[in-house]
Amino acid sequence: MKTLGMRHIALNVKNAQASKEFYCKALLMDVEWEPDTKSVYVTSGGQDNIALHQADAPLHRPGALNHIGFFVKTIDEVDEWYAHIKTYGAKIVKEIKTHRDGARSFYFEDIDGNVIQMLYHAPVAQSSKTKTS
Repeated sequence: MKTLGMRHIALNVKNAQASKEFYCKALLMDVEWEPDTKSVYVTSGGQDNIALHQADAPLHRPGALNHIGFFVKTIDEVDEWYAHIKTYGAKIVKEIKTHRDGARSFYFEDIDGNVIQMLYHAPVAQSSKTKTS
């Protein structure tokens, strides 16, 4: 028995509408469902689902999420995303680099300080090529 992988995450955000704008413009995601102004679900072409829930309580606490990651198909796409995110003006947390295992990534923050990693990792990229071929 296997899962389809982690394709959904729910984030508490300060302002769901502002977060929707960030994820749609900076990460080029689409709105999948918006049941009300405080709950927005965005997706990367139906491959995943991020729920953005406007929180009334403090957003960051010990033990909270460290970061979320988006995989890309090629190593060059990491550099393309890096240029796009810098142009958008998001805060870069860790500069772009190639890791010892051949992966390449960088980290940046969304408007609520959630850390996002944009990542090329060969095993995942090769796995997705065989499934889409």
